[in-house]
Amino acid sequence: MSDTAATLTQDRQKLEMAALSAPAVVFTVAMIAFPVVYTIWLSFQTFSSTGKQSFAGLANYSKLISDVEFWHGLWVTIALFVLSLALQLVFGIWLALVLFHAKRLPGIVRSLFISPFMMPPVVAGMMWLVILDPSLGAANFILQSLGLPPSDWLASPTWVIPTVALIDSWQWTPYVALIVLGGLQSLPPSVYEAAQIDGASPFKTFQRITLPLLLPTIVTAAILRSVDLLRFFDIIYITTQGGPGNASNTLNIYGFRVGFEFFNIGYASALMLTLTAIVFGAVLAFNRLRGAVAW
Repeated sequence: MSDTAATLTQDRQKLEMAALSAPAVVFTVAMIAFPVVYTIWLSFQTFSSTGKQSFAGLANYSKLISDVEFWHGLWVTIALFVLSLALQLVFGIWLALVLFHAKRLPGIVRSLFISPFMMPPVVAGMMWLVILDPSLGAANFILQSLGLPPSDWLASPTWVIPTVALIDSWQWTPYVALIVLGGLQSLPPSVYEAAQIDGASPFKTFQRITLPLLLPTIVTAAILRSVDLLRFFDIIYITTQGGPGNASNTLNIYGFRVGFEFFNIGYASALMLTLTAIVFGAVLAFNRLRGAVAW
């Protein structure tokens, strides 16, 4: 009898917990599902200049194939993604190693190392606009002081993508470093003691022990940064707005312009859903890689 009563009490508690959490769950699902479903519905619509709406079927998606700006935006998005992710992983690992081995580094110095990613992107973008100003910026002043020619930086179609990648890497490399630092602190010290006894050099220790053991952590950092990098918007919108010309016009910037400047909401929705599919594909690929390198 007591067992039956205990079971009924547990069932009642589970029902109470489910009833209490149900409104929050329903609200969260609705907040996520409604925008996605509505965007999918919009992607099958077309809007005239007078605002008249009609069903377009797959016309918005078929338009992507012949849209030169879409393919250019895709190339810019991938170029920024690859360059920024490579820079952030390389320098993030290096910064994590510095912070890990510099045990006596003052706390204020450590805080300064990781402070850029806590800065709002709008503030970071405005700050770099001033630094990279071709006429009055500190960057060209330093170049000329070293006897080097000045650069147009964000105004140059050749240099705008590397420059934007450097700005984003300056801001988000510390974030990657913190993730890798957590991975470093969780590595077993016994393997390093064995390597030291065997007389392994620091480089060999890093190459044969640290890097292989850190791979799951590095891939995790790559996943987190990939989601942001593939939907690159804020820094570009603040610094170049997709210019000069369309040199830094990513898919996100292009979709924003199509939707909110040209008011082609149906085609903009198709663009954003395509970008979402690319992000999901990248995350799934990195997840599979993480499973392959897990130890």
